[in-house]
Amino acid sequence: MKLISGNTEFADPFGIGQAPSLFLAVVAEFICPILIIIGFKTRWAAIPTAITMAVAAFIAHGGDPFGRKELALLYLTVFVVIMLLGPGKYSVDKR
Repeated sequence: MKLISGNTEFADPFGIGQAPSLFLAVVAEFICPILIIIGFKTRWAAIPTAITMAVAAFIAHGGDPFGRKELALLYLTVFVVIMLLGPGKYSVDKR
């Protein structure tokens, strides 16, 4: 909703600006999971999501206790596994 409403206040972990960081996060957290769900370019779509979860775990929550970054690490693990294993037999990629 932030991106649609024009509010681009967002963390800038890589120094590329708040608006580009927000745009990349939206693509990685909304568009790529949709591609993973339907099974289209699954391995490629898992890369941005895994990078986003790594940034969330190690940069955004780097100084927080483990309980705070546990969910990001769990998602990171899941997306890395999806990258390694690829889509299932009922995906768009397999047709």
